[in-house]
Amino acid sequence: MSAEAVRLLWERMEARDWEGVAAQLHPDAVVDWPNTGERMRGRANYLAVQRAYPEGWHIEVLGIVDAGDQVASEVRVDHEGERFYAASFFEVADGRIVSAVEYWSNGESDEPPAWRAPWTERL
Repeated sequence: MSAEAVRLLWERMEARDWEGVAAQLHPDAVVDWPNTGERMRGRANYLAVQRAYPEGWHIEVLGIVDAGDQVASEVRVDHEGERFYAASFFEVADGRIVSAVEYWSNGESDEPPAWRAPWTERL
């Protein structure tokens, strides 16, 4: 059931079904984006950010892992020739998302330190 709330969140976001997105979120949900140091407190603020995001994006769910009331997802978002990835960690209670921490990346690699080269290979 918890994974279903997350799957529906992404599905409804892709469809721009904002009422459907709202149905997946607890009214007091808190969503953190550590990469930019932002917190969205409350469903209304989270929805406002999503609705205001410049149009033209598409979400593909790459995977969902259900661990009871903890759910992780990996998504890819294509937007105007750019590609982004998000690893998201959700807490779900009574079928609704109550909190999330999402780590976003543009998929570009940083140069790894030379000292690790003997044990690694480039992706």
